[in-house]
Amino acid sequence: MANPWRGEVTLVIDGEPRVLRLTLGALAELEVGLGEASLVDLVARFESAACSSRDVMALVVAGLRGGGWQGTARDLLAAEIEGGPLGAAKVAAELLARAFTPVGEA
Repeated sequence: MANPWRGEVTLVIDGEPRVLRLTLGALAELEVGLGEASLVDLVARFESAACSSRDVMALVVAGLRGGGWQGTARDLLAAEIEGGPLGAAKVAAELLARAFTPVGEA
């Protein structure tokens, strides 16, 4: 079960609940993977209307890896994600928001 005080979010993949969390390492991996120079640029990318499905997938993968998952984006290509693309996008948005919410405000 996800702990919002730690910035965690749950996403059900292939019927199994998974905890996602954006650790500093996961954020660094996300920056590199998306070619962003800073956290500010990364957040701005997701706040813009130009956010792509690739961006959502990268954020979900980073969150899963921050939650301890050892897979890759390739492992999710055929996975059944609860709520489909919209469900994944909602979880990605919540994950990013929780990563930057001060403790006590989750």
